[in-house]
Amino acid sequence: MTSRERVLAVFNRQIPDRVPVWCGASPEFMEKARKHLGVSDDEAVYQRFRDDFRRVYSRYAGPEKFDPVINAANGTRRNVFGVERIGEGYGVPANTPLKDATLEDVENYPWPSPDWIDVSHIREDALQYGGEYAIMGGEWCPFFHDLLDLLGMEDALVMMYEEPEVVHAVLNHLVDYYYECNKRIFEAAGDVIDIAFMGNDMGSQNGPLVSVPLFEEFFAPQFKRLCDLAHSYGIKTQMHCCGGFYQLIPSMHKCGIDCVQSLQPVNEGMQPANLKKNYNDIMLMNGCIDSINKLIYGTVEDCVETTKEVLSIMKPGGGYILSPSHDYLLEMTPVENVLAMYDTCYELGAY
Repeated sequence: MTSRERVLAVFNRQIPDRVPVWCGASPEFMEKARKHLGVSDDEAVYQRFRDDFRRVYSRYAGPEKFDPVINAANGTRRNVFGVERIGEGYGVPANTPLKDATLEDVENYPWPSPDWIDVSHIREDALQYGGEYAIMGGEWCPFFHDLLDLLGMEDALVMMYEEPEVVHAVLNHLVDYYYECNKRIFEAAGDVIDIAFMGNDMGSQNGPLVSVPLFEEFFAPQFKRLCDLAHSYGIKTQMHCCGGFYQLIPSMHKCGIDCVQSLQPVNEGMQPANLKKNYNDIMLMNGCIDSINKLIYGTVEDCVETTKEVLSIMKPGGGYILSPSHDYLLEMTPVENVLAMYDTCYELGAY
């Protein structure tokens, strides 16, 4: 099988020739991996890992004020919704533009335009891989995080009870933007994109950040909009979600989410055996290899044994893609450990 055939077999509930693998990594990790492997580009790294996926992106084409490249050069971070962030890594919001907002404030807010993204190159970017790999595309669509940033996390959670109409209004505007962006991407390149990949971290170490009823009232309709759009173009859906969200998986399935990615086994309910036993029939799984305790702090031997154990649980019957339990390998992750994970999967992942 080609990589694309392998991945689509899993998404179509068929048994592939072997367990597919995926690698999401930070630029800093990729730079280190290139040096470690003695190669000149990221593509050579992905090929060494035997990554079955490739990802394509839109490009920013909006006002300079929100341009991520210019902002980064100036030492600032501002997204298209006007939220500024400070601190290392992802940082934390430095402002809450819609704190204490009324419905009128929400309607009058300067929401971004889908014209701010350029999709003209995406089809060409996907075609460069010659149909060999499963192509992931679409906007990240982190509308849960955007909601918390715009209103303030504590206020947003309280407002779901006290001012639900404001929360719904903010979510509608956020997802209207992402929906139209994705529609333009799929119109331009839907025939060469296999999977729409989005991300919303809705779990903590001890369980979901919102209850099942709140998820179904506020967030499920928005996920369904995005999933229905992707499916209308024949595109599968995958959502990255950090933390423990075991209780939300049936609701995610009803929204049209085909696969969940990350699956951090140290969090409540997210152990591979638990996921396999209870949700294998309704949800595809991508992840489960502990990014922190094993890939960052473990030894090569730890990574080999962990990969063997996870494969013994998740491989039978199909429905599984192997990857780290995060969508972004960090710079401090030893390349040797990542190689051990992928090489062990290649050795033992055949059906």
